[in-house]
Amino acid sequence: MNEKTDLRVPVLIVGGSLVGLSASLFLSRLGVRHLLVEKHANTSTHPRGRGNNVRTMELFRTAGAEQLIRDAASVLADNHGILQAGSLTGDDQEWLFKEIDPGGGLARFSPSGWCLCSQNDLEPVLVTHARDQGSELRFSSELLTFEQDADGVTAVVKDRETGEHTTVRADYLVAADGPRSPIREQLRIGQSGPGDLFHNVSITFRSRQLASVVGDRRFIVCYLTNPEADGALLPVDNEEQWVFHAPWQPDRGETLEDFSDERCAEHIRKAVGAPGLDVEITGKAPWHAAERVAERYASGRVFLAGDSAHEMSPTGAFGSNTGIQDAHNLAWKLAAVIAGEAGPGLLGTYEAERLPVAKATSARASARSGEHSHPGYAGAGAPGPGGGRKGGMLTVALGYRYLQGAVLGTDPSLPVVPEGMGLAGEPGTRAPHLWVEKGGVRLSTLDLYEQSFVLLCDAGHPEWRAAALRAAERLKVRLEAFTIGSGPGADLEPANEADWSAAHGTSPEGAVLVRPDGFVAWRSEGGVADAEATLYEALTTLLHRD
Repeated sequence: MNEKTDLRVPVLIVGGSLVGLSASLFLSRLGVRHLLVEKHANTSTHPRGRGNNVRTMELFRTAGAEQLIRDAASVLADNHGILQAGSLTGDDQEWLFKEIDPGGGLARFSPSGWCLCSQNDLEPVLVTHARDQGSELRFSSELLTFEQDADGVTAVVKDRETGEHTTVRADYLVAADGPRSPIREQLRIGQSGPGDLFHNVSITFRSRQLASVVGDRRFIVCYLTNPEADGALLPVDNEEQWVFHAPWQPDRGETLEDFSDERCAEHIRKAVGAPGLDVEITGKAPWHAAERVAERYASGRVFLAGDSAHEMSPTGAFGSNTGIQDAHNLAWKLAAVIAGEAGPGLLGTYEAERLPVAKATSARASARSGEHSHPGYAGAGAPGPGGGRKGGMLTVALGYRYLQGAVLGTDPSLPVVPEGMGLAGEPGTRAPHLWVEKGGVRLSTLDLYEQSFVLLCDAGHPEWRAAALRAAERLKVRLEAFTIGSGPGADLEPANEADWSAAHGTSPEGAVLVRPDGFVAWRSEGGVADAEATLYEALTTLLHRD
């Protein structure tokens, strides 16, 4: 072992997959110095975890990475539907849905859209962009031990290439170290939920002939239901590179060694319905689907994020998206506490907000596995929150709400995921999207939310803006305030003369306070006697200031 060196950082992130890298990017954007350590030498090489939902893409948009990701994912830009078929050559075929966004209705709710970008393509983009923003990322670096006290966390990290040990002292530790999280285990945080759901082997293969069999069916995934050879077929480039998820049943004594190249190739041919298909197996990776949610998301100064906090079925691509959104929720809160703008109590709202979302989302993911007859899944398909067999994706992905936490004026008796999409400015929901013009530049109101709290008020009632700025100055809190309307006095002018106050559930005399993560923290539907005092009290409560 080489001589120890010491490093001091506000935040240590353990785990450099999608969630850890996203946490690093978000923290860098907020100016929080940190270190990320990842035991593997490089990012993922296997094409998996590729569904990035609209909320995740909104977050990457505000972080300046959306277009970079779409560029990396361009080969699958025209793949939209989910097909279920007895084979690709028979008549037993049904589109579970043919378009992710039929009719373009999503544009009412968001400036972004869904994006298919496999983990092996997405992670390098996040690495490059995070480093460009100032992130320190160390691969081939493994957490050996950690201890925490009242003031911080002390960790020992090993460089797996040199053997050097580094002692890292951090104010906070973010555990993005996967479903078997050693950090969660050490903290003795239990899990709830049904547990293991099914097991698959992900097989990558090359086939030049399969593209002609698939034809013009540009699916995201095709669930092949031949009882003798079921599985899920996913295109990688729509030409020669493909992935096939085959059911694996270790509980019946089946081992990974049983999945020989010959067996896998024959299974794929039979599932596809093309006996003479050329199949060259290029890789295999086992994976396990489960439904588990941690009973706690934090212990002292250590926070769980991503798979360490929740496991869910991959159907619907909810898992990684929920994890990335965990990271975003936690990042602004860490930034506010580290900067002295918020009290430590703000960090307690991370669990209060994100744990209920994980429970609702994981239940919906399991239900969707049944609805889609995912290979290996034996559970029943039943409608989860937000819709039935062919619906509900958008509501679960974008419409969820925080019923308690760093929010004021919510109704805790409501379900976390509503029956339908609304996003009308209620506290605890993602703030509404409106196109506006700011200084001659067209942008979404969602583009305003990243670096600070934002107050929106009508151009006819600029007293709200002045009051918000005074309250923020008294509290030494970063805040921007914008008046919305037409005319020279307005900071933002809505496109097509849209009624911003109606969209946010207020009258023109009211105001809306939005958090750095784009969720509505508080709103006043009308005027108040003392706007500065009202906003001072709201910010003090939200930020857990004494």
